[in-house]
Parts: sequence; C-alpha cells; structure tokens
Amino acid sequence: MKDDGPQATRRGFLGKTAGLVAVAGLATNAEAREQPGEARAEAGSSREPFYGPYQGGILTPQQSHSYFAAFDLITNKRDDLIALLGDWTDASARMTQGLPIAPFDPPAPSGPANAYGQTANAADDPPAPATPAIDTGETDGLTTARLTLTFGFGPGVFGKDGKDRYGLADRRPEAFVDLPHFVGDELVEAHTGGDLSVQACADDPQVAFHAVRQLARLADGTAQIRWTQTGFMPRFGAGQTPRNIMGFKDGTNNPAIRDAGAMDKVVWVGGEGPAWMRGGSYLVARRIRIALEHWDRMNLGFQEQTVGRHKASGAPVGLNHEFAPLDLDAKDKDGNYVIAENAHVRLAAAASNGGAQILRRPYSYNDGVNFTAERWPPWRQGMEYDAGLFFLSYQRDPRTGFIRIFENMAKLDMMNQFATHVGGGHFACPAGIRQNEFLGQRLFA
Repeated sequence: MKDDGPQATRRGFLGKTAGLVAVAGLATNAEAREQPGEARAEAGSSREPFYGPYQGGILTPQQSHSYFAAFDLITNKRDDLIALLGDWTDASARMTQGLPIAPFDPPAPSGPANAYGQTANAADDPPAPATPAIDTGETDGLTTARLTLTFGFGPGVFGKDGKDRYGLADRRPEAFVDLPHFVGDELVEAHTGGDLSVQACADDPQVAFHAVRQLARLADGTAQIRWTQTGFMPRFGAGQTPRNIMGFKDGTNNPAIRDAGAMDKVVWVGGEGPAWMRGGSYLVARRIRIALEHWDRMNLGFQEQTVGRHKASGAPVGLNHEFAPLDLDAKDKDGNYVIAENAHVRLAAAASNGGAQILRRPYSYNDGVNFTAERWPPWRQGMEYDAGLFFLSYQRDPRTGFIRIFENMAKLDMMNQFATHVGGGHFACPAGIRQNEFLGQRLFA
C-alpha cells in the first residue's frame, strides 16, 4: 500500500506475543476529529484516524466499499486472545496509515527490503523471499482509500456452550442480550454469529479486502473466519443520499453524525454500561436478501407505497422534498393515510417506536445467482439474484434500538414480501483505542 506520509523504518515481522508493543513514530491523527465521535481524514489525505476516543468506521463518512468478517475463536486460552488483539491493533494502525502490517529488519548483509519482505544481497542478485512474507502485497502502490477497521466482540467471548473460556462472563454488558428470533427470519447458521467481528471500509474494494486478509493471517491458530460479506454503495456528491439496490435513497432519516448530542443519545454507550464499553456501541448486522425479480415486477406506485417515499426525490409520499419531516397523520380525501399504515418508513420511524433510533450504515451486496422457489404466488422456481442489503446498525442499547424497532417491522412491514433475513450477528464494539493500548484492553483489566 502506498504511504501517504513519511515512511517508517521496518524493524521485524510482527510475532504472536501476549504483550503489546506500540508502533513507534506512527501518526494517530486523533486531533483531526472536529468534534467528539466524528472520524475525519486529514485535509488533503486519504487516511482516517485509527487511534481516538471512538472506533473509526462508525461515524466516519461512509466509504464506497466494505468487507465484513466474523471469526470463531478456536483457542480456550485468555492469553492467546489478548495476543491476537494486540497483533490486530498493531497491524490495523499501520494499514490505516498505508504501511505493511509490520516493520521489517533485513538480516545482514542484505539490501533494502521491498513491501513483500524480500531482500537482495547485492544489486545484481535476485530477491530472496522472507518467511513468512510481511504482507501479501496487493495494495502496494495504492493509497489507503480512507480505510477504517471496526472491531466487535460476539457473545462467545463471554461464554460459549456453558463455558467461560476467558474469564469474562461477568463482564458481559447487561444491554448485550441475545437477539430474539423475529417473524420471517430464515437465518443460515453458516452465515450467522461469530465471536469476533471486523469490518473494513474503504473507497477501494481491494484495500478493504487486503486489510481483512492480513488480520485473518495473523489470527492463524487462534481464530478462523466463520463468514464474510462484501458490500458496496454508489459514490454521490456531498449532501446527497446514496441509493440502495432497490433504487431508493437509503439513510435519509438517519440522525446527524455531526450532532454530538444526538450521537451520545443514539450511538455511544454512556455511564449505564461497564467501563470498557463506555464510548463504544452495539452493532447489529443482518444480511437481508431482496427478491429483486419480484420487486422489479411491481409498478412504481406500489413500490413507493411500500417504502413510504417517492423513488425519484426521496421525499415522503405526498411531499416534494427529501428531508421534509414525515407526516404520519396526513390523510387523503378518502380518509386513508397518505403514508400507508404498513409502509416501511412509518414502521421504522422514531414516532412509531417510542422514540427509538439507530444509526444505519448499510451496504448493498450482490453475490451472483442461485436457485430459489418463491414464497408468494405464483410460486415460481428458477434462478434468482443472491443480492440485497447488508444492514448494519449502531446503537447505545440494542434492546431499545434494533430489537424495539424491528419487532413490529418483522410482523407488519410491507417490505417483508420482498426481504428475507438470512444471516448476520450482533457484536459489542468497545470504545476507541488509545496510544500504547490494544483493542479491548479495558475489557481484560
């Protein structure tokens, strides 16, 4: 990966150790945050801060590509988990700054090392491969593309199969409850759950994949990938809301990420949570398959009634401006609600859920096609896009956030005839990482 700043000295391949050795001389950019919670790139830079009070990738202006991975821990040793988190911290701090995952100190007498950890004894000698290679190298020459890495702990960190593997059972937050089974859920076990989560977001898909690939390499022997999901979103100009794969603007009614008070209320865990989670957030991830063939056969008016917004403008049905407040009481001349009683936006609105809000950070996905049988008349069978929405939501408390909102939506939302939840998980994403600290360190204190 191309470094956007001064090159650091390569000093040796990152090893598996129980302690954390801070990466010396690495810029943090924590001071670049204009306000609490807003992760912002330096002016003229493609770098996003890694260290700071909050994890990047939550309030960061959304990048165009995502690579999400859930891992299963395959060790029962607490020290192994701590060592992995330390290694991930060092590697992530470097990758977000455009550096290989570890410094490299070539053995003497050797020439300078390249990005793959190869050295030459003399100018005319071919490079000799280092073992293991420092970095897989597919981002060599690329910028960091605003890479962020966001980490979470799944329920299995606090106990699994009746075992408290890491002595953390009493550290599980009260708010971090198991998600209930919602009406219509068809969750596939192989694409659901996980002990650890990593989401890489970047404006280049290769940069995002590269980051998760390096972290998976470092996890060898401690954790293994359970499932992954790629995501994408179109690039729109400043102030414009992106469209999802159904063609509608997605995120219009999100709370403003620049409003620190709103973020404290909706996103960040406060004094009600354990010390290690204060300044963190709870992530609910859902892989939602959309029956695009069925959706595409619907006329525009029906699509707009289903969503509750006009497709072209994004405005609430009956209005002209995208950001016009929802008028859930408005009725037409026949006494019917202008925004249908089971429209998606009505059921998702804070006014319909006792004020409950979440911060949505979704991506569309397209994983090709596969065979399917429709759940609705005329019961067609055949090939269908395996595509839809990778829904990501952050909240201060999932009980009063996603669970509160989705319980009614799962039963009543008109969108359910097109959408099926087929995978996902929920994770406790701890507060941001300070210099000389490893990811989640306060959990183990």
